[in-house]
Amino acid sequence: MTLTGQRIVVIGGSSGMGLATAHAAAAAGAVVTIASSSKERIDAALAELPDSCDAAALDVRDEAAVSGLFARVGELDHVVFTAGDRADRRTLEELPLDEARRIFDVRFWGAVAVAKHAAPRIRPGGSITLTSGTVGVRPVQGAALAAAGSAATEGLVRGLAVDLAPVRVNAVRSGAVRTPLWDAVPEPQRAAVLDDFARRALTKTVGKPQQIATAHLYLMENRFTTGTVLTVDGGLILTGN
Repeated sequence: MTLTGQRIVVIGGSSGMGLATAHAAAAAGAVVTIASSSKERIDAALAELPDSCDAAALDVRDEAAVSGLFARVGELDHVVFTAGDRADRRTLEELPLDEARRIFDVRFWGAVAVAKHAAPRIRPGGSITLTSGTVGVRPVQGAALAAAGSAATEGLVRGLAVDLAPVRVNAVRSGAVRTPLWDAVPEPQRAAVLDDFARRALTKTVGKPQQIATAHLYLMENRFTTGTVLTVDGGLILTGN
């Protein structure tokens, strides 16, 4: 199967897993729109993507802007949501609840807004793919809210798969993947953390954005898959250490 001629929107498509997915979808023949909150990253991404791709600046916390994006795009086939902001590494005791609530604004409520406004425009056989993480099933110290957000996203996937049928809704549950979000962690701590993930994974590797993109394309192309959370983590959640 191919994606030739299909219209795909990648939210968070200007870097990391989203940009890798935009590349892979375009290579498979799709017409791709990427959306991102950063004009600088959008310009850099468009410089390396095929000319058939376009882009839009978007804050997924702004429902009117999300609605406007999909009104402009019109009918489409697939949406991939990889948008996320950098993790707040303060402990729960240090984090005011008003700020804690904002942790869900992009990854969870942004996904809700995108699903709400994209679904009515998705053609038969189309899909929405969200992003969760292994932290939802294997929490680490200091990541209670991140774990809750990932678990909420996976629950949302199952509920939306029922509510939006026949539009298919799935998620990729990613493990440790080397993306620009890690740039916020200073060296040598960043290398130490990633090396630890690789040591504990069954594959003895950290993921690459292109490996997540492959999972996204599978979920787009397989029309018998919905309500599914596809784990791509090198076997980390199986190791128990």
